[in-house]
Amino acid sequence: MRPRSIKPMRSGDPRQKYMILTVSILTLCLTSPGHAQQQCTNGFDLDRSSGQCLDVDECRTIPDACRGDMMCVNQNGGYLCIPRTNPVYRGPYSNPYSGAYPPPPAPVPAPNYPTITRTVICRFGYQMDEGNQCVDVDECATDSHQCNPTQICINTEGGYTCSCTDGYWLLEGQCLDIDECRYGYCQQLCANVPGSYSCTCNPGFTLNEDGRSCQDVNECMTENPCVQSCINTFGSFICRCDPGYELEDDGVRCSDMDECSFSEFLCQHECVNQPGTYYCSCPPGYILLDDNRSCQDINECEHQNHTCTLQQTCYNLQGGFKCIDPLRCEEPYLQISDNRCMCPAENPGCRDQPFTILYRDMDVVSGRSVPADIFQMQATTRYPGAYYIFQIKSGNEGREFYMRQTGPISATLVMTRPIKGPRDIQLDLEMITVNTVINFRGSSVIRLRIYVSQHPF
Repeated sequence: MRPRSIKPMRSGDPRQKYMILTVSILTLCLTSPGHAQQQCTNGFDLDRSSGQCLDVDECRTIPDACRGDMMCVNQNGGYLCIPRTNPVYRGPYSNPYSGAYPPPPAPVPAPNYPTITRTVICRFGYQMDEGNQCVDVDECATDSHQCNPTQICINTEGGYTCSCTDGYWLLEGQCLDIDECRYGYCQQLCANVPGSYSCTCNPGFTLNEDGRSCQDVNECMTENPCVQSCINTFGSFICRCDPGYELEDDGVRCSDMDECSFSEFLCQHECVNQPGTYYCSCPPGYILLDDNRSCQDINECEHQNHTCTLQQTCYNLQGGFKCIDPLRCEEPYLQISDNRCMCPAENPGCRDQPFTILYRDMDVVSGRSVPADIFQMQATTRYPGAYYIFQIKSGNEGREFYMRQTGPISATLVMTRPIKGPRDIQLDLEMITVNTVINFRGSSVIRLRIYVSQHPF
């Protein structure tokens, strides 16, 4: 028959009474004919050098043999888990065998049958009944417990528990009031009282039937304090205004919003405020686009909505138009096309004059960002040995422009200063041709008429 294993007491339960496990284990030695070998029982290991059974220190070999507030005490052949504050335990388990094991030689067994000796001792909290069985002792019924008058004795298997009534907990043998507010018994506001607590809710909430949780109050349905729109929130509400209105300082009433005052970029030209809304308007010569903020030029020349005569040419501008009279070349120039005048080389009066004058028209918006390339000029023919010089011959008294040569035969007119309109500017852009091979120098002019619009769009 194998001896019973030793089971440590459960730990971590503050209501468990001190319990001490006492186990008596005897060593069994078996002998076979012609060969003797000693075997050790549970709790002992064979020392091969001495041939003796030595006690195993379970408190060191078993990880976490005792848990919680219990401490491990090694015994001969086993171990105990006892409370660290156990007033009963005074020292190690009394055993006649203090170190080496086994005890003195076992009696000679009968042939073929080993002799086994077992001592049965009941654990603390149990007692032997008439059938030699260990049964639980009801300490609460026998009044053998140590609970104080403020506690309730509850019998358990092998012991008893000292408990407290609802609203109290056991601490160092005393029933102390539980502060339910500290442990979050209430969802919002909590007031602790001895053995109990009371829950209340913040404004905007009502207490549920469970007496602990709070439910939001929908103010928009019960009272609707807002003038226009009410939005319920968790514990409160928010008033909202219709588009075109803004909430006043009282958070309830709404007043018209002057959208035009918020930004000058709301409309491209002019913003007109109205109660609850606004609209954009455009100056004469423009129409409002589908985005309801941008203005687009009306091409009066294309739609025949102009006042030019049949002899004049209608030239569309941003926000208007120009009626351009037919070209008339001044002496000694001759007209060779609708926009070109030429000075014949054989005419002595053309000696110091540009060979040709080409008339061109263009428009720019008022206040255009600078610098800006607005016009390009280049030679139509390149002769061997010739090079070209580009310059502004006249019309640039305000120094709003300059010529930047971009290649051997080309240059670009650059606007260097923003120009406010409406304004008409005429520039003579000169291209000078120099040929050192044939000792030639001549020039041509583009007479550029620039119409600056009144508006920046």
